[in-house]
Amino acid sequence: PLVEGVRRQVLVAVDEADVILFVVDAREGATGLDVEIAQILRRAGRPVVLIANKVDAGGQEGALGELYRLGFGEPLAVSAEHGRGVAEMLERVRELSPKPDVAERPVERTRIAIIGRPNVGKSSLVNAMVGDERVLVHTEPGTTRDAVDTPFTRDGHPYVLIDTAGIRRKGRVNEPLEKLAVVMALKSLERCQVAVLVIDSSEGLTAQDAHIAGYAHEAGRATVIAVNKWDLVPRGMVRKAEVVDQVRDRLPFLDYASICFTSAVQGDGLPDLFTAIDDAAAEARHRVSSQEITATLQEALTRRPVSIGGVPLTLQSATQVSVEPPTFALRVNRPGEVHFSYERYLLKSLRHAFGFAGSPIRLAFRRAVGPKARRPGARRS
Repeated sequence: PLVEGVRRQVLVAVDEADVILFVVDAREGATGLDVEIAQILRRAGRPVVLIANKVDAGGQEGALGELYRLGFGEPLAVSAEHGRGVAEMLERVRELSPKPDVAERPVERTRIAIIGRPNVGKSSLVNAMVGDERVLVHTEPGTTRDAVDTPFTRDGHPYVLIDTAGIRRKGRVNEPLEKLAVVMALKSLERCQVAVLVIDSSEGLTAQDAHIAGYAHEAGRATVIAVNKWDLVPRGMVRKAEVVDQVRDRLPFLDYASICFTSAVQGDGLPDLFTAIDDAAAEARHRVSSQEITATLQEALTRRPVSIGGVPLTLQSATQVSVEPPTFALRVNRPGEVHFSYERYLLKSLRHAFGFAGSPIRLAFRRAVGPKARRPGARRS
C-alpha cells in the first residue's frame, strides 16, 4: 500500500510541477521503485533533475554510474545533511523554471495547521480538503513525519495547509524522528493562522487530545475542532450533541472553537469545516475601536464591580494593541492583582459584545497613568 501511495503522489506532482527533482538514495543505487518512477517521469514532459542524495563523503561519486540507466543524464551529487550540492541544485532549478512575463503579486493565503495525535486521520483530512493525495496515507501511526506545506484554492479562497506529524506527549517521546515531529508540529502552530484540531470520533476525546489543544490555545491560534471518522460511529449510538457536550466539558479553555463533524474518507463535513476556518481567521483579525472597547468594559465593571484589598477596581482606558490573537491593553489602578475569574468575566463581556468566535483573546493589564491613576488616599508628592 505504501508503494502504491508513492506512485499516486508522483502522478499528482508531475501534473502541476514546472521542474521535477527526482531524488534517489546514492547508497542504495537505482531500486525497482526508482525505475518505475523514472518511467512515469519520462512521459511527463517536464524537465527533470536527477538528485543523488546522501553523497556524504568524497569518492562516492564513482558509485553513481548505475543511475545513468534511469535516463536523466548525469546525476547531481547532493548531501542534504551537510549542504553539499544544494547551491548547484537550486541553480539548476532556476535555469529550468519558466520565466514569468510580469512580476506576480504574492497570494495572501489563510495558513492552516492540521494538528492531532497520531493516526486520527490528519493526512486523510488534508487530502480530502485539497482534493488530491498530497500527503502519503498509511495505517501505521507517524507515517507523516514532516510538516508539508500545500497551497491550494477552494471556491476562490486561497489556503495553505501545514500537515503535521502527530504530536506525542513530550515525556513519552523516545524515537529521535518522533521528537523532530513534535518540534515541527509546534513550529507549524507558530506559522499558522488557524489550527484544526483533529479528534478521532471512534475513540473519543483523550488526554493527549487535551494536551494538543492546550498547545494551540497557548500559541494564541484561532482553532476549529474536527471530530473526524464520524462515518465509523454506528448510527444512533452517539448523538452529535453528546460529543459536543463532552468536548466542551473536557476543553473549557477552547469554548470559542467551532466543532465540525467530518469524514475524511467520504468527504463529509468539509463545507462546514471551511466555513468555520474562514470565520475563525476573520475573527482573529477583527479590530475594535478604543472607544467601543472602553465603553463595553466600563459597563461590565459597573454591572459587576469588584474590590481588590478594599479598593474598587477602576478602568482608565482600553485599547486593542494587536490581532491574531486580538489583544487588549487595559489601564487600571491595580494591574497585577486582577483575579483570573474576573479576567474571565471581562473576556466573556468582550465576546458577547464583539464576537471573536473561533479565536482566543488576550487581556494585558497595565497601570493607569496621570492624576487619575492615584490610589484612593494616596498623597501627592
